[in-house]
Amino acid sequence: MPSIRSQIFKLYFRARNSRLPLDRPIPDQRETMDRRGRDLLPMAEEMLASPVDAFGVPSEWIDLQNTRSDRAFLYLHGGGYFIGSCQSHRGFVSHIAKACRCRTLLPEYRLAPEDPFPAGLLDARAAYRFLLAQGYTPSRIIVGGESSGGGLALALLQTLRDEGLPMPAGAVLLSPWTDLLGTGHSVHSLAARDPWLRPAGIPILANRYRGGAPTDHPLVSPLYGDLKGLPPLLIHAGNDEILRDDSTRLEARARSAGLEVTAKIWNGMWHAFHAFYPWVPEAKRAHKEIGEWVATRVETAKESETELETGHDSISRRPYRLRSTQLGSASQSRAAAAQTSGGLDLQPDQRRLSQLPAGR
Repeated sequence: MPSIRSQIFKLYFRARNSRLPLDRPIPDQRETMDRRGRDLLPMAEEMLASPVDAFGVPSEWIDLQNTRSDRAFLYLHGGGYFIGSCQSHRGFVSHIAKACRCRTLLPEYRLAPEDPFPAGLLDARAAYRFLLAQGYTPSRIIVGGESSGGGLALALLQTLRDEGLPMPAGAVLLSPWTDLLGTGHSVHSLAARDPWLRPAGIPILANRYRGGAPTDHPLVSPLYGDLKGLPPLLIHAGNDEILRDDSTRLEARARSAGLEVTAKIWNGMWHAFHAFYPWVPEAKRAHKEIGEWVATRVETAKESETELETGHDSISRRPYRLRSTQLGSASQSRAAAAQTSGGLDLQPDQRRLSQLPAGR
């Protein structure tokens, strides 16, 4: 049964959000999200955030001094592909990082409408390659995110597979937005119960993000992609969110593709409720379950894959083990990546990414 606190909070949130116009100026929405993240979502105790350039993508390392340095989490923030940053998410992500005992990389991937698809995907790929260059073995890397970040993580997995890059140990998808067409039954059947999202907002955000690509392109709406060969998935969603069926349909398709899937629909919860840990006990329980799932994934890594140098320095602070020429140069600019990304095939039935630029 949902907690009393969560239900009170949900009622307040529904009344408040129902009055907000969907067409508010984008800069205002970005500023609001960043400010609320800074003011309302505190960092986990003893967690630190420090800036880093992840192959040209401004990012932050979020970690604890005694974090297991041989495991890393690439976390892609949500925000409908048009808002969100390190400022808005570092507090929330610090709690996920602490629960998972992972050093976590939080990239500020490019946002729509200024930089539509595939800019954000290119930045996510660059961040993953950065982790490889830092010496993390794929079997000790987790990728994930909430909402649009969860969808982006799923698109990233398809990209890595199609390019023949090593796959991470698993993916954590929290209320993932996987169908930008908005065809799930829950989009309308749960509209009166969702305190956060409204059906009319789906096409607005989808059109901002997709650029010139069809909305059902498998890397825009990864629900329609080929899921074979992807690593284990952890999927969380709320039972009272309009995007619930983005998760339930993903679970069904993933199982049909032979994937290992752990899925949970949280009773009475809403979209990305994990970020409301200061107020909602269910969010803290979800963090704990995420940490336990991540532990089962990375602890299965072979010892030969995780040999570390002795000493107290973090693996990610040591010199690169892999040559930057293999993984893409850190000096490759966003402008160069944007110029070379035009070769990406945008047909919905074409799923290979061989034409993506090598460095980003």
